[in-house]
Amino acid sequence: MTLFPPKIMLLGSGELGKEIGIAAQRLGCNVIACDRYTNAPAMQIADKAEVLDMTDPNNLKDVIRKHKPTVVVPEIEALAVDALIELEKEGVKIIPTARATAITMNRDKIRDLASKELGIKTAQFAYASNPNQLYIEAESLGFPVIIKPVMSSSGKGQTLVHRQEDLPKAWEYAMKGARGSSEKVIIEEFLKFELEITLLTIKQKNGNTLFCKPIGHEQSEGDYQCSWQPATLTDKQLEDAKSMAKIITDNLGGEGLFGVEFFICQGEVIFSELSPRPHDTGLVTIISQNFNEFELHLRAILGLPIPEIINTKPAASRVILAKSNCSKVCYKGVEKALSESNSKLLLFGKPNAKKGRRMGVALAVDELIKDACEKADKLANFIEVMEDK
Repeated sequence: MTLFPPKIMLLGSGELGKEIGIAAQRLGCNVIACDRYTNAPAMQIADKAEVLDMTDPNNLKDVIRKHKPTVVVPEIEALAVDALIELEKEGVKIIPTARATAITMNRDKIRDLASKELGIKTAQFAYASNPNQLYIEAESLGFPVIIKPVMSSSGKGQTLVHRQEDLPKAWEYAMKGARGSSEKVIIEEFLKFELEITLLTIKQKNGNTLFCKPIGHEQSEGDYQCSWQPATLTDKQLEDAKSMAKIITDNLGGEGLFGVEFFICQGEVIFSELSPRPHDTGLVTIISQNFNEFELHLRAILGLPIPEIINTKPAASRVILAKSNCSKVCYKGVEKALSESNSKLLLFGKPNAKKGRRMGVALAVDELIKDACEKADKLANFIEVMEDK
């Protein structure tokens, strides 16, 4: 039994961390928000904030030992995972586990676990640690191929390559978008999929694994642009996705919500990636469910009951992107966006912007997915990210 108020430490304080912090504050929890820069979104609602380099193991251990949190909730990939493993041995509760955090922060480790150890269907893939090896492996898989750094976030460093002469540029882009010190890429066959989904999977400490209704989504250059819930799957596709999600999350262990991504390709369910935390495509649950993904994550983390998860109406999200660099951000069109019924607007509170940075999300519900998507698109188009002069 968790005694209240527990102390929640967020490692990463972006928009997803902010929503976890809000859910925690509503239950009276104490929130410590950590990030590499000041005034990150979650810091704006937290009880305390710490600015540090979380890839430095000593910095990370020092800040966790200083605050002695009830649970540590990693929200980004760029962490000194060896420090988390050491702290977990000392009795610090890492969500979902330090091992899960270490495996999922690297595409090679999670892909090897799924494909080679657990026998889960994935796209064909290979690895390269230098440009020459990239040539060999890409030729072996056959073009087009997708090149990704093994460690990155929000699609950074990802390229779809159609011909051999574009491989050097793809290698350079992957290295530029990589997080950490790894100089390694994953090369994947390009799947002509009909649908890409996220299955939010909730592992409880003393209860069954739960699932939200599947979320369909679209990406551009590896970064989420829109999502909708529920996505249309056959009964067999849904059961296959649930089975694979349970197998891999059972192996990773711990408690919390996992965002498990799949392709639906020629009717078959194929595993793509996994995040051991709320997923950006799951922002749609803020308007689509009785418990959003952040509330579900928190309840699972703290061992709190999770009654029936209800998908209320078809819903959609559309990201709001900055179209230019802004050193200090303001927004135009908020009043117009908020005049729409059955909708919500989330502005993340990021202090600055660069072209293409995700600054907010528009959410909408309607009777049909098509109408919800059109409404979310309309709302997002109302908002203009500007320089505050």
